[in-house]
Amino acid sequence: MTENIEPDPELVGIRHYLHAHPERSFKEYDTSIYLADQLKAHGIEILDNPLETGVVGLIRGGGGPGPRVALRADIDGLPIVEDTGLPFASVNTGVMHGCGHDLHMTGLLGAAFRLAARRDRFAGSVKILFQPSEETGQGAFAMIGAGLLDDVDAIIGTHNNPNYAPGQVAVGADPMMAGCVRFQVTLHAEGTHAGYPHKGTGPIEAMASMVLELQTIVSRNISALHPLVLSVTEVHGGRVWNVVPAEAGFQGTVRYFHKEDSLLAERRFRAIVAHTAEAFGITADVEWDDFQDPVVSDASLARAVAADVPGYGELEPIRPSMAGEDFCEFADVTRTVFAFIGSNGAQGCADWHSPRFVGLDASIPTFVDFYEKAALRVLGELAAGR
Repeated sequence: MTENIEPDPELVGIRHYLHAHPERSFKEYDTSIYLADQLKAHGIEILDNPLETGVVGLIRGGGGPGPRVALRADIDGLPIVEDTGLPFASVNTGVMHGCGHDLHMTGLLGAAFRLAARRDRFAGSVKILFQPSEETGQGAFAMIGAGLLDDVDAIIGTHNNPNYAPGQVAVGADPMMAGCVRFQVTLHAEGTHAGYPHKGTGPIEAMASMVLELQTIVSRNISALHPLVLSVTEVHGGRVWNVVPAEAGFQGTVRYFHKEDSLLAERRFRAIVAHTAEAFGITADVEWDDFQDPVVSDASLARAVAADVPGYGELEPIRPSMAGEDFCEFADVTRTVFAFIGSNGAQGCADWHSPRFVGLDASIPTFVDFYEKAALRVLGELAAGR
C-alpha cells in the first residue's frame, strides 16, 4: 500500500519549500519561477503562458501522435496566519498553504518527472498546468480565457482531503465538491436617534429576522436527501451606540449539489428578504452570484481511472465536500476527472482553511501515482475512443 512507501526525499524537500513560501492568489510570482525551474531541471518543455502567474509545461510521448491530456494543480495560498508548529511553517507572514496546495504542486511535479523519464512508453502528450488563484474562483477561468485548454482532450485534477488517510483515493462518477453561491443583502431604512426609534425605520431588527428566517429554506424547502447549506457569515450595521443606522446588511454563501435546489433557494431567499423588508417598512437589495457549479467527473473516464487505484492505493467511496473548487469550470470546455487524495486521516485533525491544517508528507507518493497513472489511463481511453 502507498502509505508504507517512503516519499522521495527530493519531493519532500520541494514540498517543504513550497509550504514555507506561500503566495496569495494571482501573486504567485516566486512560486511560478520555482515550479518552472523544477520542470526545466527534469528536461520538461515550458510553454508560453499569457498569464502573469502559473506555469505550463508539455511532455511529448515518444510513441507518436495521440490525444493530449492535461494535469492540473492549484498553487495559491490563503490569507491565514499559520499555527501548525511545523519546522517548515510559512515564512511569509499572514499567508499559509492552509488548503494543501503545496501537496498538489509537489504531487504534480513528481508525476511530471516520472512521465518525462518514461515518455517513450506512451503516445500523445501530457500538458502540465500549474493554475493560479483557485481560492478566488477565478484561476480556472483565467486559464480557459488564455486558451490554455484549447488543445486539451481531457484534464485531470486532485485535491488533498484530510478526512482520508495517506494512501486512500476517492474518484468516480458521483459529485465531489459543491456548487457555490455568494449572496449579499443591503437594507435601506430611515435612521434616527436611538432614543426615538418610532421616528425611523431601523434595519437591525429586520436583518435579525431575515437571518433567522432564511434558515427555513434548508429545513422546510429542500429535500432532506439533497445536501444544501446556507450560511450567513458577515453582518454589519451602524457605528454609533446611540444612533439607529439608516443602512445595514449581511452576506454569506449557499453550497449545493443539485442545480434545481440552487434555483429554489434563490427564489425563496429573494421572497423572504423582500417580504420581511416590506413588513418592517424598509427596502432591500439582493445580490445573488451563483458562480461555481458542483465538481463532477466525466463518468466513463473516472470509472476507468478508479479501476487502476487498487494497484497503488486504497479506493474509497466519495464523501462529498460542501467546499467549492473552480476545477468545475474546465468541464465546460473538456472532459474532466477529479479525485480526493488522503492527506491526514487522524481523528479530529484540522480541515482545510484552518490555521492548524496539516497535510502529511506520507500522502505525496499517492499524489504522484494518481497523476501519472490517471494520465496514462485517460490517454489510452481517449485513443480507443471511449
